[in-house]
Amino acid sequence: MTTANTILTSYQAFADEAAPWLHIIDDVHYEEALALIETLLEQARDDPDDPLNGLIELLTQAIANYEAEQEPLQAFHQQAQSVPADVAILRLLMEQHHLGTADFPEIGDKSLISRIARGERNLTKQHIEKLAARFQIAPGSFFQAA
Repeated sequence: MTTANTILTSYQAFADEAAPWLHIIDDVHYEEALALIETLLEQARDDPDDPLNGLIELLTQAIANYEAEQEPLQAFHQQAQSVPADVAILRLLMEQHHLGTADFPEIGDKSLISRIARGERNLTKQHIEKLAARFQIAPGSFFQAA
């Protein structure tokens, strides 16, 4: 029974100390939890048995719970989910590589790129193949996950 008591006492001390980040109720603790997760991800070994993984999972769930309760975050999430994957990847590539609509000769002219980025047109199979090769990413990245 001593082991059970020791674990219970240790867990209770942890739960008391970590409560503001395990049950997030405000933006301050939300931001702190995000920063803490980033630190933990850098420190955790790439091993499923790393004890930090349990804490990462607890914090991830707390962050997800908090975000689910926030209307602006819900609206952002819904908007992000409404953008087709190919358009989202194209926009991401444009942002990450500081590219404009004129910087994709493998797809077409600025007008076509602009229409694709606005979601008015879709990338073709050939466009995806060329972009995947240029940016060294998997063509599957351009498709919605099931």
